[in-house]
Order: sequence, then C-alpha cells, then structure tokens
Amino acid sequence: MISLLMVISSSSGWSAEKIPPLVIVAKAKEGDFVERIEALGTLKANESVELTVNVTESVTAIHFDDGQRVEVGQVLVEMSSSEEHALLEEARANLNEAKRQHNRVKRLESRGIEAQSLLDQRRREVDTASARLAVIESRLKDRLISAPFSGVVGLRNISVGALVETGDTITTLDDDSVMKLEFAVPSAYLSNLQPGLLIQARTRAFKERVFKGKVKVVDSRVDPVNRSVLVRAIITNPEQLLKPGMLMTVEMLHNARRTLLIPESALMPKGSDQFVLHVNSDDNRVEKRKIIIGSRRPGEVEVIDGLQAGDRVITHGTDKARVGEIVKIKGTQEGGLSVQELLKPVVKAVKGET
Repeated sequence: MISLLMVISSSSGWSAEKIPPLVIVAKAKEGDFVERIEALGTLKANESVELTVNVTESVTAIHFDDGQRVEVGQVLVEMSSSEEHALLEEARANLNEAKRQHNRVKRLESRGIEAQSLLDQRRREVDTASARLAVIESRLKDRLISAPFSGVVGLRNISVGALVETGDTITTLDDDSVMKLEFAVPSAYLSNLQPGLLIQARTRAFKERVFKGKVKVVDSRVDPVNRSVLVRAIITNPEQLLKPGMLMTVEMLHNARRTLLIPESALMPKGSDQFVLHVNSDDNRVEKRKIIIGSRRPGEVEVIDGLQAGDRVITHGTDKARVGEIVKIKGTQEGGLSVQELLKPVVKAVKGET
C-alpha cells in the first residue's frame, strides 16, 4: 500500500523561504533474504552412451527411428548371425548328449558296474558342452544391440545391409528424464556449498522459463588454475525441454534468512562507510545515521546495524534535506511502486485534477 501525504503550499501558511523540502521515504522492514551465487553451466544427460558394435558384421534389421524413445532392454539393431544360430543348435545338441551319457554312467556307477573315473570324465564333458553353449550365446548377443537404459536415441548412422566394424557408432542414447547441470563456483564460496542447496537455471532457448533443481555433489578438488570448484546439480526434465550440451545461467540460493531491508537508493556512501538520512517519527526532523550493510539484491540492501524495523529513511530528496531540519513527506515508497507513480497524485493535486 502507498501512504501519500499531499502538500498544498497555498494553504500551508509557509513562506517561500520556509517551506520544508519535499522528500520520499521508505520504512526499514524485515523480509526474507537469500544470497545468490551466479555461474554458467552446461547440461548433461543423467545417463549418456554411444552405442557401438563389438563385431564386424552386416546389419540385417533396425528397430528404431531417429529421436525415438526406447525402453531398457529393447533390441535396436540386429546383425547377421546365421552361422552363430547353426553353432548354437550344435552346442545344444552336444550338451544334451553329454548330459544323457553322464546320467547313464551315473546309474551304472551307483550299482558298481562303472568306475568313478568314467563318471568324472562324463561330468567334465557336460561342463565343457555347457561352456561351449555359453560362448555361442555370447557371440549371438554381440550381434544384437539393445538399449542399456530407457531414454531417447539420437540420429542413426547405419542402414540395413551396411557392413559395420568393431567400434563403429550406431547412434547415441540419452536418459533425459533427469539432467545434470555442471558449473564452476569460485572457491571463496566453498563453505556455502553443500548437497541440497536450491538452484534456479535459465536458458536463452526458453527465456521465460525458470528451471529449479538441487545441488547433488561438490567436487572434491579445487582447480589450481582458476581457483574454482565444480558443482553438479540435478534438474528434473519431465517435459524433455532440456537437451544435453545446452548452456544455462545458474543462480544458487544459500544462507536464507529474515533480515532488515531498505531501498538501495537510500544509501549515502562516504569512503568505505555508508550513511542514511533518518526522518524522526515525531516531528519529521532529519538526522544522519551511519549504518552497517550486508548483502545486496536488485533495489534493496541488507542492514546489519544502525536501523530498526519501522525507521523511515529518505530515498529521494536527499540533496534537498538538511540534517537537523524538518522535511515534508511527499510519499512513502512501498509496494514496489516507482517514484514516477508516487509523484502522480502530487502532480494532479497541484494542477487541480481529480
């Protein structure tokens, strides 16, 4: 709310020389304050991988499209495996035969007809056949490229019928349900950094959006070159708007507290000291007070000592006010209104407008 006292000089009884200067004041008030650390960060996917092949074979089937979302375990690419399937059938047959021979010898050995050594030999044959089957199954698995986790695939780099070699990249896969934002913070803030701190991040791609997250971990080392420490924060991404590699501006919020605040325009610096013009509540007389300030934010400054809640300080008209003299209060700056808005009622009153 704006409290505005209109001054009409024609009825005040003051002479031109005795009219008190008109000023705008603001009351020192308690409010929530949180300090901000600003930085630039780069986004990374929660999990990210380049899908490559382990064998040299031709591609027989592709089961994904560019930019498709896939589930963990979903087969994305099949490669030629006719020889491996034939070897698989052979290995299964050999294993079944080895098991049959082992069971037959085991029955005879229990009746004392066959020696223990023959039973041991048949058991080794079963183990060998099982190992051979596992090798063939592993070779078949190498010819199927599956998604190691759920996410979104990138652009595919192959076509059906193409011959791929070991190490060739099929596509990329990113888990973008949660994004990691990494940014460097000066080591001077190291004592304020801890997991759980809230952050706000913005990107030019979505200028009106504020993405909120939390600090997950602070690196264990400080960079000896620029004296900064790497911080990783987590941002949920349910709408999949954020992409790996995006640049974001970061504000890290810390040291939240209730404190005394005044408009920054009330400050009168002199050297390293800060002063304000305080208006006495009894007779509107001006006195100069030295104050100790803390942190700042746009338009406001924290007062650590020198004022109390409710004290009035001059924000506009300090050049006209004199210490020890009385001033007329044109308006009280509250509610975020500008000085121009405060002056409108005065202008209308002087012009006789309603």
